[in-house]
Amino acid sequence: MSWEAEAFAQRLLDWFALHGRQRLPWQSNPTPYRVWVSEVMLQQTQVATVIPYYARFMARFPDVASLAAAPLDEVLHLWTGLGYYARARNLQACAQVIVAQYGGEFPQALQAMMELPGIGRSTAGAILALSGGQSLPILDGNAKRVLARVFGIAGDPTSSAVLAALWEQADACTPARAVAAYTQAIMDLGATVCTRSRPACTVCPMNAGCIAALEGRQTELPGRKLKRVRPAREATLLIAQIEHNGSTAVLVQRRPASGVWGGLWSPPQFASERDALAWCRQEFGDTAQSQPLPPIDHAFTHFDLRLHPLKVRCEDKPGVRDADNHQWYPLDAPPRIGLPQPIRRLFEHLRTTRNE
Repeated sequence: MSWEAEAFAQRLLDWFALHGRQRLPWQSNPTPYRVWVSEVMLQQTQVATVIPYYARFMARFPDVASLAAAPLDEVLHLWTGLGYYARARNLQACAQVIVAQYGGEFPQALQAMMELPGIGRSTAGAILALSGGQSLPILDGNAKRVLARVFGIAGDPTSSAVLAALWEQADACTPARAVAAYTQAIMDLGATVCTRSRPACTVCPMNAGCIAALEGRQTELPGRKLKRVRPAREATLLIAQIEHNGSTAVLVQRRPASGVWGGLWSPPQFASERDALAWCRQEFGDTAQSQPLPPIDHAFTHFDLRLHPLKVRCEDKPGVRDADNHQWYPLDAPPRIGLPQPIRRLFEHLRTTRNE
C-alpha cells in the first residue's frame, strides 16, 4: 500500500501527539514574531544549537520594534556562532519593514509575507501556520526528505520540476485543521526519525506505506543535487596588535554588507603576507617582527577558506583610532560586536596565550 494524503496527515498527527517535540521555546506563546525568529534561526541549524541562541535573542529583542531599533552590531553579536549571517541582517531589515509599513504587526497574507526581506514561501507558510493556524504547506529540508521518501518523489530536489512536485504533495497533505501541529510534526519526523542518514524506519509511523522503505531506496531519496567541485580560497589575516592602557588590542574592520561574513568585524585580509606587511608599514610605520600563526580552515556553503594569520606588534599611533569602518578590539574587554566564529575563537586563543 501507499499513503493517501489525508491518511498520511492523520497518521502524522497521531504520531506527533505521542512522540513530537511540544515544549520547544517558540511553541510557548507562538506569536508571528517568536515563530519567525525561530524559523530563521533553524534554517540549516539544529534545534539543540538554536535553543540557547533563541533564549538570549528573545531576552534582548522581545518584539519586532526592539529588533528594528537595535544597532546592527548588537544583532550580529548575538548571532555570532550561528553562521549564515545574512540571516541576521535580513532579520533586522525585515523587522524595520514590518515597523515602517505594517505598524509593527506581521501581515497575514501569504504573498505579503513572502515580499518581506529574507522570507520565502516555506518560512512564510510556517509562520502563518504555526502562529495562526492557516492551512499553508511548508517545504523545509525535513519536509522535503519526508515527502520525497514516503511518496517516492525522485530527482534533484532543487530542479524546478521536482520542486513543483514536492510543493504539490506538501499542499495535498497539509490538513485544514490542526495545521500548527501538522507543521511541527512533519519537521519533527524529518529531524528525529526520517533523518538524512540512518533513518529509523522500523519506528517510523509511515513505514507501512513509505515507498523508500518498501523499495529499499532510503539512500536514493530524496535525490542529490548535482555535485560541483568546491573552490578553495586563501588569504592572509593581519593580526595587528597594540598595547593600550595595559591591554592588548587587535585592529578589526567591518566587512562589506554583501559577501563573506557580511557586516561582521574581522582583522583585515590580504592576498599575501607581503601585501599585509606593506599595508601595516604604511599605517603604523616600523613594526616589530611578524609571527605566523597556525592556519584557520573554514567551510562555507559554496567554497572552502583557509586563512593564514600573521601577528604583528605595532606602535599605538594617535592617528589610528576607532572609526566607522575599523576599531581596536581589546582582548580583555571585548565590545559587543558581531564576529565570525573562527575569529572569535582566534581572539580567545590570543587572549589566553599572549604571555606564553
